[in-house]
Amino acid sequence: MTLKVGGGALTLARPPLTVALVTPSSTPAPDSSHLVRRFGPLQATALNMTNMIGVGPFITIPLLMSALGGPQSMMGWLAGVVIVIADGMVWSELGAAMPGSGGSYVYLREGFGRESWGRLAAFLFIWQFIFSGPLEIASGYIGFAQYAEYLWPGAAAHGGAMVAILVGIVNIVLLYRTIGTIGKLTVALWIGTLITSLGVILTGAMHFDPKVAFDFPPGAFKFSMGMLLGLGAASRIGIYDYLGYYDICYIAEEVKEPGRVIPRSIIVSIIAVAFIYVAINMSIIGVVPWREFVPAADHAESRFIVSIFMEKIYGRGVASAFTLMVLWTAFGSVFALLLGYSRIPYAAALDGYFFSVFGRLHPTKRFPYVSLLVIGAISIAASFVSLGTVIDALITTRIIVQFIGQVGALVILRKRAPDMPRPYKMWLYPLPALVALAGWAFVYLTTDVPVILAGLGTLVAGIVAFLVWSWRVRSWPFALAASRT
Repeated sequence: MTLKVGGGALTLARPPLTVALVTPSSTPAPDSSHLVRRFGPLQATALNMTNMIGVGPFITIPLLMSALGGPQSMMGWLAGVVIVIADGMVWSELGAAMPGSGGSYVYLREGFGRESWGRLAAFLFIWQFIFSGPLEIASGYIGFAQYAEYLWPGAAAHGGAMVAILVGIVNIVLLYRTIGTIGKLTVALWIGTLITSLGVILTGAMHFDPKVAFDFPPGAFKFSMGMLLGLGAASRIGIYDYLGYYDICYIAEEVKEPGRVIPRSIIVSIIAVAFIYVAINMSIIGVVPWREFVPAADHAESRFIVSIFMEKIYGRGVASAFTLMVLWTAFGSVFALLLGYSRIPYAAALDGYFFSVFGRLHPTKRFPYVSLLVIGAISIAASFVSLGTVIDALITTRIIVQFIGQVGALVILRKRAPDMPRPYKMWLYPLPALVALAGWAFVYLTTDVPVILAGLGTLVAGIVAFLVWSWRVRSWPFALAASRT
């Protein structure tokens, strides 16, 4: 296959498309070499939604309103949902066609060629994941510690770090078990998340003041470069809160009927959470004037805005009880994240793309315990970074290799393997793929230059590491060069 790039052409290897995982219609018998398929539609949707809602909207509303300086920042939510719906279709098609643990790692590897450019793409995904995955989990630990400060004043100064460490340890302990038990825990955490969200929405609906909610500042919608950059910042925050709509893809090898369950759980999760997010945001800014917590950096109470929201209406006692529900929701999010992300190095290790020790399964409980412990430990260490930095860094780091890379993989597979079994095919193809591509490009280009440079530096370092590793093991591209000499 020849892919034109600029004025030249890039020749991609065309190995037989034999995905060495599980076809959508098959379910292997459990043995020592396979994970167990236990996640059905309910568990899959619960996993995605628990990950998506989590603590995100409860800690990012002040950051969102600060992006454009008022309620007009909600445009970032709208831009975010357009991008993730289009991107969700990309994940749905790839996930249904190649339901193996690792998600993006599998799609990039197969899309760009298992023994050629796919090796580089898959390696770079694992490389950037080592940085971005723990950052996303750490954001939940940070949010948990922030809301704990409402119950324990001064926690940020005296024990915030200890709270994050403790939550991280408990998370690892609860995930150190069989997938069947984890499915039940996931549903329980999901129910708690829905109750918390519903509590905020109903309270806001009963006390909503449109004059407070739509108190736009002068020139709120005047177009300028500042507004464009602010919209990009608001979109990054919105996308951060939607992240997780694809979490089921990371544990696809543990999903029953993946060709049907994966696409439905992704689309249902995005639509449901979009309505929940808009309702939560409007509920809070319709009660708590946005000027009281914007800019977020100058208002300590913005760290636990939902608690302040409840205190204004019901008093300190009810607010404290509701804060416990927010903490439950925050924990549900990091639980779902660590569950999914612990499967990525495992899948790469099985295929020889990462250290072999990460491919070990627990001898009796059948889960990748080494990967779980390592990702869990790095996530705890990453919780010492500020929340704003975490969000910008993890989004920007993923865009080029993972999100834009998957759009490319989808297009290539459509051309190279038209007869590949696809239980789900993207609606209106290629329009959603183009929308996703344009959306990710906009978010990336409106990020602060230092963050972009840091991300590019990480990418360049990954390419160098890949070349060194490939040279030492004599794999592509050095294996190809050696065969010619």
